[in-house]
Amino acid sequence: MRTISIFLAASLLSGCGTMQIGEGSFIHPDGKREGAPQTRLDIASLLPDTTVTEEMLATPDGAMLRGVLIRQPGADRAVLYFGGNAFHLDRHGRELLPLLGACGTNVAVFDYRGYGRSSGKPTLATMKADALRMFDHVSALHPGGVIVHGQSLGSFMAGYVAQQRPATRALVLEATGTTVPEWVDANVPWYVKLFMRVEVDAALREVDNAAAVAHYRGASLVLAGENDKLTPPSLGRKVYEAIPGESKRWFLARGAGHNAIFSHKEVGPVYCALVKGAL
Repeated sequence: MRTISIFLAASLLSGCGTMQIGEGSFIHPDGKREGAPQTRLDIASLLPDTTVTEEMLATPDGAMLRGVLIRQPGADRAVLYFGGNAFHLDRHGRELLPLLGACGTNVAVFDYRGYGRSSGKPTLATMKADALRMFDHVSALHPGGVIVHGQSLGSFMAGYVAQQRPATRALVLEATGTTVPEWVDANVPWYVKLFMRVEVDAALREVDNAAAVAHYRGASLVLAGENDKLTPPSLGRKVYEAIPGESKRWFLARGAGHNAIFSHKEVGPVYCALVKGAL
């Protein structure tokens, strides 16, 4: 998301009258600027009394998706987590994995293609197809017992999985939004729009997380941060309201920003209540 702000500033300084927002505005695979983490996270020592296996999924176009499955004693359900933009298992797992495993479920986390342990070139289409591939793999090991959790960019992957896979046991959307045009409206100041036209590529205009969850009737939890400037709580609230049925909960983490929602002290009990209730 930071790239959008940099591009916006550069466009203003150059007098550019149009800001073009495409997939490259959101998807930034490892490269010269920021490569994959050089040190592999020792998950076994991080989460004692668990069994950690490395998972590999080959895709039809030759990419290899790599991640981990963390098994806890007696657990027969799993949380499948989709991280935000530039998420790396080895870079962010130390803080994330204990939180995901705190409710007693198994945990599955993969790097997106082109990031960290995974190879390949990411596009919106390939990432969506990969998300289904990850779900199907974890679901085969935990039939009917996969809880899908997505943060920021990952919340759109999670919403897509819930739309395409009715077997999703429960859904958690964290720091989520509705559509890219609505996200642009929330992030581009009104005075900038007086001098600049914002154009969103066709592929991104088709993304609508509210529409994706409009027919999902499983248990769900939408987490938002009170001080989230990137995906304002109002966008997450619209997604929440689009979910039908009564097996849903909205939670606003007071004082939390975009990347500090899941670690908020009041979120843990709410999260575990959903996960355990979905079992």
